[in-house]
Amino acid sequence: MKAVRINEFGGPEVMKIEDIEIPVPASDEILVKVYASGVNPVDWAIRKGNNESLKSFLTLPMTLGWDAAGIVEATGSDVNILKTGDAVYGVPNFPGDGSYAEYCVAKATQFALKPKSLSFNEAAGVPLAALTAWTAIFEYGKLMTGQRIFIQGASGGVGGFALQFAKARGAYVIGTASTDNLEHVKNLGADEVIDYTTQNFEELVQNIDVVLEASPTRNNDERIKAFGVLNEGGIFVSVNTDFPFNDQLTQVAADKKITAELSANQPRQQWLSEIAQLIDEGKVTVLISQVFALEDVAEAHIESETWHVRGRLVLEVRKEI
Repeated sequence: MKAVRINEFGGPEVMKIEDIEIPVPASDEILVKVYASGVNPVDWAIRKGNNESLKSFLTLPMTLGWDAAGIVEATGSDVNILKTGDAVYGVPNFPGDGSYAEYCVAKATQFALKPKSLSFNEAAGVPLAALTAWTAIFEYGKLMTGQRIFIQGASGGVGGFALQFAKARGAYVIGTASTDNLEHVKNLGADEVIDYTTQNFEELVQNIDVVLEASPTRNNDERIKAFGVLNEGGIFVSVNTDFPFNDQLTQVAADKKITAELSANQPRQQWLSEIAQLIDEGKVTVLISQVFALEDVAEAHIESETWHVRGRLVLEVRKEI
C-alpha cells in the first residue's frame, strides 16, 4: 500500500510516499481501508520532531496522520462491535502508524460508525479535533446545561467543535476570534464574540464557569487573565498539553479556588457515536476548508502551519464511489 512516511524529522520535504505492507490487525483492532485522512497540527509537530513532550514516544520510520474515515476491511478475533464493510471514522493508534495511508489499523474502540450525512472527506475532518473538544469541555470542564463557557480560539478546529457541542448541551458560549472570523464564529452559534485583535477579553467577560484554551497561544500571562474571568469553583481547561502550568499559575488557581486542567484527547467510541448523532441531527456542522491529494501532503502541512485555517484540512486517499 501507499503511505506518507517520515524517516527523519524536519520540514515538509521529509514526507515521502512509500510502498509498505498492509498492516495486520491485532485481536482487538480493525483494519480500515482509508478513504480520507484529516490533517492536524499534531501531524506537523511530530514531523518536525522538536516537541520534547511527543518525541520520546515516536519511533522512525513512521506514517503520519491521526484522523481517518473509511471502510472496515478486516477485524481482529475479539472485535464484535464493528464488522467488515462498516463505514467508520475515528483515530488510529497513537503513537503508531497513522492514516496518511491506504490502510491503517486501530483499536476498535477508537472508531465508530461515521455520520450518515457526511462524505468520507467530511468525516475525516472530525475525529481528532472533535474528540479533543469533547474531552476538554465535558470530561475535564464538566460543562452542564445553563453554564457559561468562554472559548479562546473559537474559530479553530477544536474551538469550533467545542462551541457547537456546548450550544447543543444548552450552555451560553462566548468565543474569541480574529476580525476576519467574527462572523464565522457567530454563525457557529456563539452568543457573544470577542475580537482578540482589538478587544481585551478580561475587561468584557465575567461570571464564567468554564474556560477552554483552544488557541495556539502559549502564554502564562494570558492564562492568568483567563483565570480572572472564572467564578469561584470554575474550571480552566487547556488543550495545549505541551505547555504545562508553572508554579505561579498553580498558586493563582489555588488562591482563586479554581481548577486548572491540561486535557489530552481521549478516543472513545461512545463519544464518536454521540458526535455522529449530533452531526446527523444538524446540531453540529463540519466545515472543510480544503481537500488535498495524498501527493500534495506537503502543501497541506504548509497551509496548516499558518494557524489561519477556517475549517478542516483533509487528504483524499481514494475517491468515494
